[in-house]
Amino acid sequence: MATSTDTQSPAPHAADTHDLIRVHGARVNNLKDVSVEIPKRRLTVFTGVSGSGKSSLVFGTIAAESQRMINETYSTFVQGFMPTLARPEVDVLDGLTTAIIVDQQRMGADPRSTVGTATDANAMLRILFSRLGQPHIGSPNAFSFNVPTVRASGAITVERGEKKKPVKATYTRTGGMCPRCEGRGTVNDLDLTQLYDDSKSISEGAITVPGYKVDSFWTVRVFTASGLVDPDKPIRDFTKKELNDFLYGEPMKVKVDGVNLTYEGLIPKIRKSFLSKDPEAMQPHIRAFVERAVTFTACPECDGTRLSELARSSRIRGVNIADACSMQISDLAEWVRGLDEPSVAPLLGKLAHTLDSFVQIGLGYLSLDRPAGTLSGGEAQRVKMIRHLGSSLTDVTYVFDEPTAGLHPHDIQRMNDLLLRLRDKGNTVLVVEHKPETIAIADHVVDLGPGAGSGGGEICYEGTLEGLRAAGTITGRHLDDRAALKDTVREPTGVLGIRGATANNLRSVDVDVPLGVLTVVTGVAGSGKSSLIHGSIPARAGVVSIDQSPIRGSRRSNPATYTGLLDPIRKAFAKANGVKPALFSANSEGACPDCNGAGVVETELGFMASVTTVCEECEGKRFHPSVLEHKLGGRDISEVLAMPVAEAVEFFGAGEARTPAAHAILTRLADVGLGYLTLGQPLTTLSGGERQRLKLATHMAEQGGVYVLDEPTSGLHLADVQQLLGLLDRLVDSGKSVIVIEHHQAVMAHADWIIDLGPGAGHDGGRVVFEGTPAELVKARSTLTGEHLAAYVGA
Repeated sequence: MATSTDTQSPAPHAADTHDLIRVHGARVNNLKDVSVEIPKRRLTVFTGVSGSGKSSLVFGTIAAESQRMINETYSTFVQGFMPTLARPEVDVLDGLTTAIIVDQQRMGADPRSTVGTATDANAMLRILFSRLGQPHIGSPNAFSFNVPTVRASGAITVERGEKKKPVKATYTRTGGMCPRCEGRGTVNDLDLTQLYDDSKSISEGAITVPGYKVDSFWTVRVFTASGLVDPDKPIRDFTKKELNDFLYGEPMKVKVDGVNLTYEGLIPKIRKSFLSKDPEAMQPHIRAFVERAVTFTACPECDGTRLSELARSSRIRGVNIADACSMQISDLAEWVRGLDEPSVAPLLGKLAHTLDSFVQIGLGYLSLDRPAGTLSGGEAQRVKMIRHLGSSLTDVTYVFDEPTAGLHPHDIQRMNDLLLRLRDKGNTVLVVEHKPETIAIADHVVDLGPGAGSGGGEICYEGTLEGLRAAGTITGRHLDDRAALKDTVREPTGVLGIRGATANNLRSVDVDVPLGVLTVVTGVAGSGKSSLIHGSIPARAGVVSIDQSPIRGSRRSNPATYTGLLDPIRKAFAKANGVKPALFSANSEGACPDCNGAGVVETELGFMASVTTVCEECEGKRFHPSVLEHKLGGRDISEVLAMPVAEAVEFFGAGEARTPAAHAILTRLADVGLGYLTLGQPLTTLSGGERQRLKLATHMAEQGGVYVLDEPTSGLHLADVQQLLGLLDRLVDSGKSVIVIEHHQAVMAHADWIIDLGPGAGHDGGRVVFEGTPAELVKARSTLTGEHLAAYVGA
């Protein structure tokens, strides 16, 4: 064995000196020439109030540039199929490694996408059943609910030398798709009573579908012009043929006032115009109609399993693939470990590892047939983590967006362990987070601020956690904040009784939800909180439900358009200047002709990334120059849209520009802590917490007696939680009942009444384990929530 005689320590290798990610002069969104150095192979947590620029720095700058540079290593042909990413606005980015982004983007709501298909667990199960299932029915495709069974026969021409000979051939592909529901698991039906009033005739306005007015050129008058139905006869008096033509008529050309239009039966027309669209993208009144008129029921042929009878006939030890996919994942992992088949040992090992990863990450309560679109943001993020847990890759940058969102305090420790494990394998872990429990495990902290929006975008502190506490920044001051239990709680004015609730994992739950107070529903993730509240308190009259579904919006959407604020503003401008309101819309007549009201011009460069530049004609203001000559209170429309909410509250509250309708909406935006947001800021640039609060402000306008909020603290800084609690108090004091599904201990401590579900998740949960005041919960310490709340308040 060779020995070294050199007693001096050798100089470090040049390759070992690149141990920092350097960012200089970052200007993405609201960042103000930010420069920061982030240590590699360490856990760095980015903190700061919602909207301070954390995501702009981590996702919009570091991760975006890493992904862009990796994409450039592929051929131009491959790049044509990938999203084109523009280079972030930054002077220097040095020391980047491959970035793997694990964000909170909800998974696609396609009905064919399930937890199993999203994680490849289904693919492995299909191979397993095709190898071991009895009777053997075919390849893995025979167990896929996305593959239909196809049979074809006919003549094919076989060429042999000079001869061409026709040969009869039969082709068969066995798929697992249920033919009735086409692999969706549900069939939808239209309630005809919601489509028309059969006591009226078409010309009297019998059709009650939104947009079907009697004089409508495109909809109702087409029925009249078709000649197939009598427009003046009540629908109940139609003959069988007339009713069939009215409801299911085949497409045909008709002339209305000399214009060629297509006539089609009412039901196919509604299916195309309403049911083919995403309900979240619909206008509220149309979404309400669809919820009223369409009923979704489990497919009677496959019983909601999505699979054909043949696929369900093949079994391994008495279990078919539909049974396996409907099992709780923790139970399925046990079943897979019990299969001792040497012929498929590697496959069983990989499948067991994937299923164990679910349990490890706190998702053992899910089943593989759970539709991916029903997962919360936090659950979707953890499902995306599954494939990275057993990865052999090192020296990778993992980027997480609030990985503790939707996690009970009991589960946060488990998530922290996973983050530390990824770091200890030699990876750089960057985490955007608000929870003090996760900030506490950081090797390095970068605090952005000092405020949000235009008041943020600067580095307030970088260093150790101890240094942050002493730094005097907003995060440092609030890091050790603890909400105290209330001395007195409000008395309920009544109760909302829930009896025999059995949705998902609930076990015939009977519970009285008090009204007129702040009620918090708690429990570990998967214990049945959302099933109890959203499943048993439908969004009927008087109930305003604000769930975690994301806000959808393009670059043309902004807080003013989303909240309906732009309508009264446009009318006020039109009235003051004697012109029509459409002029003051950048999406309508007032748009700049060069950029069509987008404010920017995109230049396509063939196979290279397109370049986005500010429009030279309107200088990014989005409006035609003549529109900007019209003023209201001394400001033009572009100046009004550039105002922060706080300034606009004063502007529209008094003086020449006084507009009560606009002032009311702006006040609600200020109440939820969005005073810093500019009215025209594109929705695509808002953070997750900002979008949630924008949604809350919009729903506060609805007249309801009961407000149901699902984790309103997600994406909120510690300093903002106090403001949210004040808002909830104001709602209750104004006579409303507020029910909050929440994991944050500050909200629990502030509650008047707590309903705790558990004791565990999935089939270990679904029961009410505590009802009472927070003080009683802390005193009893009988549940996981009680123990964590007691530790939080220092009891």
